[in-house]
Amino acid sequence: MYKKWFQALTACDIFQGIEQEMLNQMLQCLNPTIGSYPKGGVIARAGEPSAGLGIVLAGSVAVTKESISGHRTLLVLLGPGDLFGEMEAYAEEAVWPATVVAQTGSEVLFLPAEKIVGNCPRQCISHRTLTLNMLKILSRKAVLLNKKVDYLILRSLREKIGTYLLEQYRKTGVSTFVLPLKRSELAEFLNVSRPSLSRELCRMRDEGLIEFHRSAIKIKDLEGLKGLVG
Repeated sequence: MYKKWFQALTACDIFQGIEQEMLNQMLQCLNPTIGSYPKGGVIARAGEPSAGLGIVLAGSVAVTKESISGHRTLLVLLGPGDLFGEMEAYAEEAVWPATVVAQTGSEVLFLPAEKIVGNCPRQCISHRTLTLNMLKILSRKAVLLNKKVDYLILRSLREKIGTYLLEQYRKTGVSTFVLPLKRSELAEFLNVSRPSLSRELCRMRDEGLIEFHRSAIKIKDLEGLKGLVG
């Protein structure tokens, strides 16, 4: 039943380390729901009850946030294998924090959150792996949110970018590295718009501080970059 989406499912973090045969058995046990959405169709609406964890099987979906004044901001674009709704699924009041809209004709699978951490009626061998993967995802999100708070207190976009790049430099130990976040994800993490992030990166490139190609970054002037963050 799930064979046609196997590539997207195995790419999803929550199913890492689970073989195809076991994954198929596990999905029978989890009994997820699958929805098809036309371009522009609302998959989840902010403030409404959560339907569990969403996994994009096909197409492209946009996660958006709307201000009180009605201004809509694109937070991130998701494709096959990407997950959304994991943080809210286990909240006391489980509601969608943002609106998810199909950018193209899309298919989305929803996993019941309670079945991921609950006892498996079929005693699936890989259910423990599934639960541990869920804990890793939530832990990674929590760490990311804590780091995000640190970045919020920085004064300028340039200071935020400089701090982030220096952090990646210290982690990798080399001046050329691939960013772990997509450009849209990095913009969300730094709490800025993607166009603003792209403009500032171009300015830093033009000033000889960095070079970049897609997700690859090269720090050309390490001392100059350090000077940006005090």
